[in-house]
Parts: sequence; structure tokens; C-alpha cells
Amino acid sequence: MSSFANLKRGRTDLEKLTKAIEATNQSADAGSKDDTRLWQPTVDKAGNGMAVIRFLPAPQADGDDALPWIRIFSHGFQGPGGWLIDNCLTTLNEKCPVCEANSMLWNSGIEANKNIARDRKRKLSYLANVLIVSDPSNKDNEGQIKLFKFGKKIFDKISEAMNPEFPDEKPINPFDFWEGANFKLKIRNVEGYRNYDKSEFESPSALYEGDDEKLEALWKSEFGLKEFTDKKHFKSYDQLKGRLDKVLGTAVPGLVAIKAAEANLSEEEVEFNSSGGADDEDLDYFKSLANQN
Repeated sequence: MSSFANLKRGRTDLEKLTKAIEATNQSADAGSKDDTRLWQPTVDKAGNGMAVIRFLPAPQADGDDALPWIRIFSHGFQGPGGWLIDNCLTTLNEKCPVCEANSMLWNSGIEANKNIARDRKRKLSYLANVLIVSDPSNKDNEGQIKLFKFGKKIFDKISEAMNPEFPDEKPINPFDFWEGANFKLKIRNVEGYRNYDKSEFESPSALYEGDDEKLEALWKSEFGLKEFTDKKHFKSYDQLKGRLDKVLGTAVPGLVAIKAAEANLSEEEVEFNSSGGADDEDLDYFKSLANQN
């Protein structure tokens, strides 16, 4: 457990978070759609929407050394035997059979195999606590703490705020209570996908006008993040390998494509029929991934 005094003393030190972002960029799926702690902005029929949120510091429950976000990798794709939708073991710095199968396909040197590997690559998600400042489509959310799952586009906005491109711009810690800034989440529909390019941070300002009593109460109400990287949310290597084999319909991941190449078949003849149907939950999963990015 960490103390509010420690949080306030270390609030202006960006070095820890900057190094964490660098490590993240050199190196996902948390929660379920039924988790009421999770929040996603609402969009209109045209796919446009807007909300204002405030990223919050690392929760008290996660300890003094915790970061205010977690990173989770996941896989989601369809094969002849159905869908594989699972967290990737690389989130835990462990070997993942799906990633290994993708490497085998990629290293075959066959372009068709590379395309398959691209389709099956791991997806990246981030999870953080946010305060909903403004949610025009759902006023009941305003003033509440929620878990916000987002992709690389929004994470890049956070990184840019901490590491501005031009020397006349002052770095800010978006997760800071006192010198952070509200984030204006602006969503557009671009070619069928949610686009966040126009999202931006407002000028720095103290949350609750710097009232420490209110801030401490808010901080203690945040949701712990470490639970989402608990091993109970991940299949073991053997379990994930078994699921992969079933989805691909092969005893060895990627063997069909490799054998086709060895038999001198053309790339056009290397076909993967997707006979497994997707249910509503599967489709919701892929829609949420598209929305994050």
C-alpha cells in the first residue's frame, strides 16, 4: 500500500514514467464487456463522439512502485476450427505458442504466410483509471472513476504530452492530480474505424482545485490494476497451444501453410477456409479492438 503523502511528494518526477513509456514502446485483453468498471465513450450514428476525462495516478492498492497504467497483449482471429480469443502470455514475459507459430510463418519467407502472421499478431491494449469529467451522452458517468481501455493512438498522445516535440512546449504528467491536465477525447469515424487524431490535452490544472482531502478520497477509490495481469486471466502454454491447434485444425501451428509451400503450390493456392462462425461476443471483441485504435 502506498501513502498519499508519497504520491504528492513524487508528483513532479517524470523520469520514472518516461522510462516506463520507453520500455513499453520497445517491447493488452483486460476485463470483459460486462465489467461495470469499464467505460467507453458513446458515439452517434455517424460514429462521432466526445468526452472529457482525467487520467489518474497509480492506485493506492497497487503500491508505491506501480505505474498508472498496465499493458496487455491479446490474440483474436478465426481459423477452420473457430475463434481464438485469448490473452497473450508475452504480457507476463512468458513464451506464447501463438507468437511462436506466427514467427514460424513469418520466417518461412512466403508472402502468403507473412500475411497470415499479420492477421494473427498480438493486439495491444492499455488500462488506466480515469475520472469522467464530461460525458454528454451519459451524464450519469460524470464524476465517477472508471477503468478506460485504450490503444496505441491514445497512449501516443500521453507520451507526446510527457515528451513534447518542440522546445517551447512544457512537459506535463497527465496522471498528476496537481499539475496534470484534462484529456478531450474526440472521436471520428474514418473509413469505418474510430479515429482519435483530434483528441488533445487541455492546459494543466489542479483537479478539485488542489483540495488534498478530496484528492486523497478519489485516489483511495481507484481500482487496482494488477489484478488484470494475474495468471488466472491467462491460459497456460499447453492450454493455449491446445486451443490454437483446434482453431487451426492442425497438429502443428502453421503446418498447413508451410507444407503447401514445400509442395511448390502457388501463393494463390494456399487457402485457409474459415468455417467456424462468430457469435455476438466474438464480434463485440473485435469491434472493441477497432474502437481502441
